[in-house]
Amino acid sequence: MGAAFEESAPRSLPSLGRVRWGLGVVVPALIVVGWHLLVVTGVFPPYQLPKPLSVVETLYAMTLAGELTGHVAITVQRVVFGCLVGMSVAVVFGTLTGLSTLANDLLDPLFQSTKNVPSLAWVPLFLLWFGIGEPAKVLLIAVGAFFPVYLNLSTGIRDVDDDLREVADVYDLGRIETLRKVVLPGALPSLFVGIRSGVGLAWMFVVAAELIAASQGIGYLMNDGRVMSRPDLIVGAILLFALFGNLSDLGVKEVENYVVDW
Repeated sequence: MGAAFEESAPRSLPSLGRVRWGLGVVVPALIVVGWHLLVVTGVFPPYQLPKPLSVVETLYAMTLAGELTGHVAITVQRVVFGCLVGMSVAVVFGTLTGLSTLANDLLDPLFQSTKNVPSLAWVPLFLLWFGIGEPAKVLLIAVGAFFPVYLNLSTGIRDVDDDLREVADVYDLGRIETLRKVVLPGALPSLFVGIRSGVGLAWMFVVAAELIAASQGIGYLMNDGRVMSRPDLIVGAILLFALFGNLSDLGVKEVENYVVDW
């Protein structure tokens, strides 16, 4: 009987995963149903809130025309480049302030203050410095991706167990070896928390970036929908941001599970 239970247990795992996935769909499905009822019952007129099917039809028509693919591609490209720039700089400063008390005392108050500046507040300055081209948009996204990675990595390095550092001293590891084999691996969970938050903020900052003199991108579609009084475009753009933001978070989570387990 015990053997039969052991054999059947692994088979139940996929079923459990499907049940959990199904539970995650319940609330969005209820929201869509409620959204549809609010429109058809006249609570919201169609010019304020379109039917869900209207949004789907708009996105489908744009996809068939080849228009939507270009807007999505340029937005994803901006987010990727912004994350690479912002997170690379964050790793450098996070490691520096995590390892050095002097660097932390000098730099951390500045970063703690500037992280509270809203994304739209950076827009006029970035336009003045970099113009309306791609560098301004990518660097604005980089600002959003920077702070969560910096804060979590710096804190994670400082919180590495002192016992691990003592083991490194016992084995006479040099500073670089201790950093590579003890400190950074110990801070990996904190780093990935920062990366997930940074990717989320990057998707928020790209909205501000694409509202400034952009001619392509999901944010441009949202602004275009506002100008043309097309709520189907606005809601469609919001749903696209939600979709790709969630997909990118799931991707980072998968990498985290692999790297941290390893």
